[in-house]
Amino acid sequence: MRRDLRLADNRALLAALNHATHDDRVAIVFIFDRNILGRLEQKSDRRVAFLHRELQAISVQLKSHGGTLLVGYGDPKTVWAEWMEKWESRGIKLKSVHVGRDYEPYAQQRDRTMVDFFSNREVLMKGVKDSVIFEKNEVTKDDGKPYTVFTPYSRKWRKTLVTKDYVEVPSMDMAKKASWLEAPDHIIPSLKEMGFKECPELDELVPSKNIKSDVLDTYGMKRDYPAIPGTSRLSLHLRFGTIGIRQALRAGLEHSEKWTTELIWRDFYQMILYHFPHSATGSFRPAYDAIPWENNEVHFAAWCEGKTGYPLVDAGMRELNATGFMHNRVRMVVASFLCKHLLTDWRWGERYFASKLLDFDLASNVGGWQWASGSGCDAAPYFRVFNPTSQLEKFDKDLRYVRKWLPEYGSSVYPEPIVEHKIARQRAIDTYQSVLKSIA
Repeated sequence: MRRDLRLADNRALLAALNHATHDDRVAIVFIFDRNILGRLEQKSDRRVAFLHRELQAISVQLKSHGGTLLVGYGDPKTVWAEWMEKWESRGIKLKSVHVGRDYEPYAQQRDRTMVDFFSNREVLMKGVKDSVIFEKNEVTKDDGKPYTVFTPYSRKWRKTLVTKDYVEVPSMDMAKKASWLEAPDHIIPSLKEMGFKECPELDELVPSKNIKSDVLDTYGMKRDYPAIPGTSRLSLHLRFGTIGIRQALRAGLEHSEKWTTELIWRDFYQMILYHFPHSATGSFRPAYDAIPWENNEVHFAAWCEGKTGYPLVDAGMRELNATGFMHNRVRMVVASFLCKHLLTDWRWGERYFASKLLDFDLASNVGGWQWASGSGCDAAPYFRVFNPTSQLEKFDKDLRYVRKWLPEYGSSVYPEPIVEHKIARQRAIDTYQSVLKSIA
């Protein structure tokens, strides 16, 4: 398990079950990768606590089928070597390892390393598609090259969906098909053992896994208004695979064309990151790396703390800091504000979101930030600068969202705007134009 924390509709598990003979035993494993966790600054990271809780629930579920969930912590090669040595001492030889593919640069590097590791030990490592509907080269231009513009990609995606059966959830009866590897003495490492803290507020912050049809039915009309529950709030569960993407797509096809389009965006950004890994840290369009950002640390701190004097921006940042979530419309506004009003490098904002978002997904986060800054594929043009005041009037005119997160709004305590919109907008356009004169 990696990005597929569930037993139902788990393609890697299904592949392992299908690969196994009647003499084989199947184990489900998860490794808390120290190379990833070591980069997390906050040791009270909510996402690590969420993963730990979900794994404990899966462990209980698997025990009811007679199996044991094996959870390790450390460098993946080291953990696997220790497991294999222990198994071989019991006369058990590892035959194959099945994983859901991950398209992020580090994951690709890690998996190449692990393929070599297993190959040297005569173990098959096999990847399967699980976290997306279409991956890699399944939706391409007629010449086989990847799309870099969303609209034609979306059209081809929908056409491909009609001609191929990617929606139906494969069925499996684990109790009948699997002979599970028994490890009754295995103990899941605690958060404390991994250097992390419990998150007592987790129950309040994690949304339901239920796909609510009534929300999807009105998604197209309500999705842009942050004060009302008009979005699915399933991004966290799709990120970690606590619900399956095919289950989500079936619901979208039945209830919401617009929500289905958002799932297509998700596939699109995963595909872009796979084919253009440089975009994880650099501009998709390299010319934008020459933009002379102001990178004013005082302004950046005000943005992070929700003290810019622009209420929709500040409310969004307060919500993010308090809950690990931010409404998608507000994400676009706060990202545009940082990049264009404050002329701060989009990577600063991307990293801040990466540290705070419960649903952090590298492909979507980078894609969204580069869209806002103008540097990404099919991005908003550099001369499009969101007006945070008109966005507030349009999407929170009754100030319900703002007053929820800014109790001091309207009082003398609330700060004056740190920049003036008209001046900041023109400065952004002039700055971009100084570098990008040839880009329409």
